[in-house]
Amino acid sequence: MSLGNKLAEARKKQNLTQEQLAEKLGVTRQAVSRWESEAAYPETDKIVRMAQILQVSCDYLLQDGVDEKGQPVASPVTRLLKQAQGKRVKLTFYEEDVGMPVVHEWCVIRDFDGGWANVEVVRNQKKPDKNEVRLIPLSAISTITFLKDEEAARRSPLELY
Repeated sequence: MSLGNKLAEARKKQNLTQEQLAEKLGVTRQAVSRWESEAAYPETDKIVRMAQILQVSCDYLLQDGVDEKGQPVASPVTRLLKQAQGKRVKLTFYEEDVGMPVVHEWCVIRDFDGGWANVEVVRNQKKPDKNEVRLIPLSAISTITFLKDEEAARRSPLELY
């Protein structure tokens, strides 16, 4: 979301008009309007003051992927991986460069960090020591297929891992 959109959204959450915000900042209503429409950008000291008035962080106003408190927002990929972590999933890959075929058997995503996932390839469900653990670049993963809940409920815990 752009600075102008974030500014307008935060201003409306505080129930302020452009004119009221302008008055608090010591600028004209037209200046606020230009910032929100991105015809112009505010000076640094105005951004700091706006963040205080609107009760958001400067990082939120200036950066993508940051919430109103300045904390990083999890990307859709991160949220999906958190949901998949520790569960049996089927991964398909864009390329065979990761040492795995493009379509692959069931895996368990053990851990992930940054652009990498620690994946256990389930080779033999009854002999976990035969399973293989690999570090896979997330950019190589094309799809993640989840085992349906009702299907997982019918299987024994040994079958799932």
